[in-house]
Amino acid sequence: MTSRILIIKHGAFGDIMQAEGALRDIRENHPQAEITLLTTPAFRAIMGRCPWVDHVTIDGRDPRWRLDRMIALRSRLRAGHFDMVYDLQNSKRTAFYYRWMLKGTPWSGTAPGCSHPHKAKEPKKIRTLDRLAGQLEDAGLTIKWSRHPDLSWLADDVTELLAKAGVTVPYIVLVPGCSARHPQKRWPHYDRLAEKLTGEGWCVAMAPGPDEMDLAKTIPGIRITDVKGLLNWFELAGVLKNAAFVVGNDTGPSHMAAHLGTQGLALFGSYSPAERTGIIRENFGVIEVADLAALPVERVHAEMMKRLKPQSNSV
Repeated sequence: MTSRILIIKHGAFGDIMQAEGALRDIRENHPQAEITLLTTPAFRAIMGRCPWVDHVTIDGRDPRWRLDRMIALRSRLRAGHFDMVYDLQNSKRTAFYYRWMLKGTPWSGTAPGCSHPHKAKEPKKIRTLDRLAGQLEDAGLTIKWSRHPDLSWLADDVTELLAKAGVTVPYIVLVPGCSARHPQKRWPHYDRLAEKLTGEGWCVAMAPGPDEMDLAKTIPGIRITDVKGLLNWFELAGVLKNAAFVVGNDTGPSHMAAHLGTQGLALFGSYSPAERTGIIRENFGVIEVADLAALPVERVHAEMMKRLKPQSNSV
């Protein structure tokens, strides 16, 4: 009889990207299982392509006082007859799901009383990738990929899209924005960096999201969205994967680039330690400063040139 597994990962975007390796480890430890991922509506399309899960089901994360919706979700989850739950979100909400919806189901996570508790001390101080790996190890799984996410499966072939936009190879992608809710994460000098790079002969491209359109218009370079409109996640992944280098803020596309294997650099202020985010990889570095506004263009440019693969700088 095929076992049924539920994985819970609501988000946010960067966290979903980092969990890719953990999803793969769960799949490889349960090769014959039917695996369902519970996530939020924003990530339905992305995770629908993930090769490590069979089904994606949606949780709107409705207020718990909406008992009608809580009861509907409980009915849906119980109808799945899951043999095991891997709670990769480990939030107060998912602990509530364990207590009220799936009590008694074998459960990996931090929910009090669960059968496979994650034993990490002070989990908020542990690197995300190490925390994911540690949780699965505590559940008895063999770990190979949790510390090494690989999002290659997410990237579309964007050869035609880049040609239509006038992007030539090699090109550098700038990610100057981030969620409008986190303006403190924006380095304000991408315009000067773009001027310097284009002056050196680099093709500079941007694929701004809906919160970044006006900002991108102030920065020299090609806005791929001028030709295509907003890119979907798969197109964005293709643009990032084929770039010679990516420079961005602490935002979803930067995390995506890091786990696509693209050379790059993320710029962090003092609001969150970069080490814990999981964005630092062999191919992807960070500059971390107390005040992003005071980070000079010259320092960012110098770090880029040091990290760029020699064969990429053929402009």
